[in-house]
Amino acid sequence: QVQLVESGGGWVQAGGSLRLSCAPSERTNKLFTMGWFRQAPGTERDYVAGISWNGGRTYYSDSVKGRFTISRDNAKRAVYLEMNSLNPDDTAVYYCAAREGSAVGAETQYDFWGQGTQVTVSS
Repeated sequence: QVQLVESGGGWVQAGGSLRLSCAPSERTNKLFTMGWFRQAPGTERDYVAGISWNGGRTYYSDSVKGRFTISRDNAKRAVYLEMNSLNPDDTAVYYCAAREGSAVGAETQYDFWGQGTQVTVSS
């Protein structure tokens, strides 16, 4: 079992930027493929971005491509989501997730989840 902790959420005006961070709550020697999901009120959780354990593969949903960047620091076992040009449609709870293996495609299933961090974008 892996416990993930997100940070960096908050409030920002449209056009602004935020950077989310996520790391395991306890030290681990494992390197996981990591992903970011988001869920707005009354909607399903959507897969936003993913990065393989070695950083060699990435995935972005069409809704964030060109605006969000996922990256990782394996020395810290951390993953980041740089979000630029934010708009009110990006308002959601953002969840960090992890899985073993290297797949990051649109249908990838993740095994471990964080508690989420709220991102609110005002117009």
